[in-house]
Amino acid sequence: MISMQDFGDYTLADEDILDVQSITDAMMTTAQSLTELAIRFFLNLAVCWIIVQFFYYKKSRRRDYYFTFMVFSSAMLMLLYMMGNVEVGVGLTLGLFAIFGIIRYRTETVPIREMTYLFVIIALAAMNGLAPVYKLVGAVGANPHYEFSLGSTLVTALANVLVIVLIWVLEDEKLLKHTSTKLVLYDRIELIVPERRAELVADLEKRIGVKVDNLEIGHVDFLKDAAFIKIYYTLGKGQTDSIDTLTRAKDFVEQ
Repeated sequence: MISMQDFGDYTLADEDILDVQSITDAMMTTAQSLTELAIRFFLNLAVCWIIVQFFYYKKSRRRDYYFTFMVFSSAMLMLLYMMGNVEVGVGLTLGLFAIFGIIRYRTETVPIREMTYLFVIIALAAMNGLAPVYKLVGAVGANPHYEFSLGSTLVTALANVLVIVLIWVLEDEKLLKHTSTKLVLYDRIELIVPERRAELVADLEKRIGVKVDNLEIGHVDFLKDAAFIKIYYTLGKGQTDSIDTLTRAKDFVEQ
């Protein structure tokens, strides 16, 4: 057994004495935690509302996706925020994997535009839920504490604004030409030959009611005198093409 005499005249200096503060992590106060949560939540909610209300819903008018985007974004942010406060990196990774797995292995077919907006909403929720709002100041043993980081918050806000600007540019009909496609089962196969292309285009425009920019001829069934034709046309102002991808009556649900 070692006694205190074995240490001789050795004495501990003041800097060798470990106090409790130096060996424990600094903690945010309750007020700081609530402020951080409020900043993250309302920033994310405001940005998602702007995107959904003024860009997505303005064209699609899909109330079901409006609800899905807003609720999914808020729930995603809360989940990431709570998991980010737990010092378990594996748990955060598995949580993200499970979330994206639910989206990937879905049972309902989601149109490409809705899927794009969904991933944008997820990305914003992840960014707003994990971006630093408070920073740790003070060295070890010098009363470390958390202070509000205005610079990090402004960077996060700027990143949100850049996403909004990008969507605005891509959705603006004056800046970009919006094209769409229709898949038509055509019955006058005598017009699909190259020599009668002008007649084919004129007949399609008359029967469908859109100006055909280009077309592609696919499978031809001579037994049924029918051919599949893919038509490319320009969308009018305020028009959307969400139903053009539907080929079965049961896929259409009145919203």
